[in-house]
Amino acid sequence: MFATCDDGTEKQKKIIQRAFPDAGVVDCFNHCIQAVMSGYLRSRLLLYTGGRHLTSFLAPSQYVLPDKLFRTRLLPSQARSFSSRSGRSDGISGQEGENTLRAPRHEMDFQLSRLQINAVLRANEQSIRIPEFDGRGGPSPVLRFESNQLSANTPLEDRRSSASCLQTRGMLFGVFDGHGGHACAQAVSERLPYYIAVSMMSESVLEDLEAAMETLRPVPPILQWYKHHNDYNYRESAALYVNHLRVYWQELLASEEHGDGMRPTDALTYAFQRLDTDLSLEAQVPLANDLMRSTAIQAAFAGCTACVAHVGPEGVHVANAGDCRAVLGVQEHDGSWSALPLTQDHNAANVAEVERVWRQHPASERQTIIVDDRTARGPDAAACVWRQATPEVTYHRLRPQDRFLILASDGLWDEMTNDEAVRLVAEHLTGIHLQAPVSASQLNLGQMHQLLLRRRARATPALDLNGATHLIRHALGTNEYGEMDQERLATMLALPSDLARMYRDDITVTVIYFNPNFNKTAN
Repeated sequence: MFATCDDGTEKQKKIIQRAFPDAGVVDCFNHCIQAVMSGYLRSRLLLYTGGRHLTSFLAPSQYVLPDKLFRTRLLPSQARSFSSRSGRSDGISGQEGENTLRAPRHEMDFQLSRLQINAVLRANEQSIRIPEFDGRGGPSPVLRFESNQLSANTPLEDRRSSASCLQTRGMLFGVFDGHGGHACAQAVSERLPYYIAVSMMSESVLEDLEAAMETLRPVPPILQWYKHHNDYNYRESAALYVNHLRVYWQELLASEEHGDGMRPTDALTYAFQRLDTDLSLEAQVPLANDLMRSTAIQAAFAGCTACVAHVGPEGVHVANAGDCRAVLGVQEHDGSWSALPLTQDHNAANVAEVERVWRQHPASERQTIIVDDRTARGPDAAACVWRQATPEVTYHRLRPQDRFLILASDGLWDEMTNDEAVRLVAEHLTGIHLQAPVSASQLNLGQMHQLLLRRRARATPALDLNGATHLIRHALGTNEYGEMDQERLATMLALPSDLARMYRDDITVTVIYFNPNFNKTAN
């Protein structure tokens, strides 16, 4: 993936060797590529390149930033020559200048302006305020929600969902992390909320849906979606998805036990399982065209994690399969804040999860069922082998002290703890910066200095109106002192996609703020 020593010119090698005089040229060059995130390295290289912006030491055809993030510089000849043998040529005469391609010189500029940083961070942010009453005779437990996504992969492999149930009460929120691509996460994010909503519908409502389909009348709406304009839909497969959803509600109608519909706990479980079945079968049956077949096969082979929350009059139900996470922000009576996790990570770091996976497979598969620290839980039909996805479902009755719920993919949790995330959202919500008491006798002078730096950073006003954006900014830009480091943030955002994935993951965050009057009105 990285360029080797042979890809660099002698000029580049000399610059690196002067910056790192104690190492060999090859070691220096490779170390430079691998340590491109180091501010120390950047300063050393800028020192020896006369203060110019850090030029990419990679192959000229790779690792190019989007137009808005890099500067394209042309030589006086309006072209940059690249040697077909040794990479770049700076106009040197002789054999090195022969057989060259002329192209613009693209230089990485890690010094993004604040305007550029904000543009990148806010490109996918979303803020939605929910009516106080849900239109079905009761108050809404959700006051508003804020969401955002930031990609490391190209294309982004995370997906998100948010919708109101129109035939039942409550709202659905989901975060999905694709494995081996975005295809499964895309399909699940579009379809799972429908399966959950249909599961909760009463028999009479399902009969209305079926009658409308039979007579070709407009079908009563099931969900009200809250989509960002950058959110993608599989429009070419819409007819297939509707047909399989219809088969599901027909089976519910044929059941003598459905009656008034499933409770949220059962609806979440059955929806996960049924959609997993449909994804598997769609990859194995003939479909209308090659595009639909390709989409179905990619979704089945890729797989994804899923964390879905239903927020309704009964409280919060969370279904989780994978290592996305749901964390409740709780404000106690004394004003302090705490984090209450509503999910457990289903990954190789969870001993109980590893043992669960091993129990479900023969001993001969023990060495292969967990690969690259990934376990077998999650909507996934790899190799077209049907494997039922059973989520772990938790229920939490909303209390007056429950202020918000954070749903996020593992890209966020790789960078911060539950408590840190809750603290950041709480500070953003209240405008009060939380400071833990400390005894000066327990700290030496250096530790006290670091503490003061952290507290000074926390006293800085929030730069974002959106709580999800606030979390992502701090996940990428906070340094070891707890400060917001603009240079670190700029560097993380300016990395080309092929390098970005080595330092961070896709990040998707949705923050759901509860209606403080819900409990009073409901009671």
